[in-house]
Amino acid sequence: MPLQIAAFPKCYLEQIVSGRMSVFEWIEMARQLDADGLEMYDRFFKSLEDNYIDGVREAIHAAGFAMPMLCCSPDFTSPEPDKRKAEIAREAEMIRITLRLGGPGAACRILTGQRYPEVSWEQGKEWVLDAIEQLLPIAREHDIVLGLENHYKDGFWKYPEFAQRMDRFLEIVKAVPDRSHFGVQYDPSNAIVAGDDPIELLRAVADRVVSMHASDRYLAHDATLDELRQSDGVLGYSEKLRHGVTGQGLNDYDAIFRILAEHNYKGWVSIEDGMKGMDEMAQSLAFLREMSRKYFSAG
Repeated sequence: MPLQIAAFPKCYLEQIVSGRMSVFEWIEMARQLDADGLEMYDRFFKSLEDNYIDGVREAIHAAGFAMPMLCCSPDFTSPEPDKRKAEIAREAEMIRITLRLGGPGAACRILTGQRYPEVSWEQGKEWVLDAIEQLLPIAREHDIVLGLENHYKDGFWKYPEFAQRMDRFLEIVKAVPDRSHFGVQYDPSNAIVAGDDPIELLRAVADRVVSMHASDRYLAHDATLDELRQSDGVLGYSEKLRHGVTGQGLNDYDAIFRILAEHNYKGWVSIEDGMKGMDEMAQSLAFLREMSRKYFSAG
């Protein structure tokens, strides 16, 4: 069966978070897109009250979409104990929100946290695994899947992802044996930004992928990964990082979809492109539809 494809409004992220565009306005705009679902982001919501969240769910369904994944960015590596505790509590709340929006089986993204200069790898890893251990019973209770993303950096973070590099990301993944309510939220572009081979990473985690971001990021002309890393400690994304139409960048999507098909992948694919607006999003969706038909055709 062809894969189901969702859209995420990367181009409108700051507008929605700031309140200049409401999540309801975005849902209405998305009606023109050939997508099966709309991925949400926890900062889109102006309230976590049941009535508000139910209203978001009803708007998504009325527009003809499902809500397959709630994109969250918990920071489990903060040097401050109270902050770590608060991040775990918020992620637990997001698991409940995911169920309310997407129903059983939906995915809730988690990250490890920021790569604070004063936090060692061993200490940070301990905090991350402890947080996951606390959250897994809640995920099981609500039948929600935690998807750990090989991330670069949340757009509202100061430091990049704690487990950005493949070897460290895999160390975290392998330390969590649960395969029913924990898996990998795979993003090939983030592997490129980390200096890793996205195909090598996919082969290492293919049997644990529960959701995927399909994007095509690349470095600005003449920029290097070292220059990108010089932005560590600066809020938001580096100006050296660019987004393009999915299928027109550095990622080998034929190889990616071939590997996913070989592992009988049944999860969602969500576009994270379209920085120039709806036309680019439509192009990305059309490309992914074709990839899905090519590698996941009926029968």
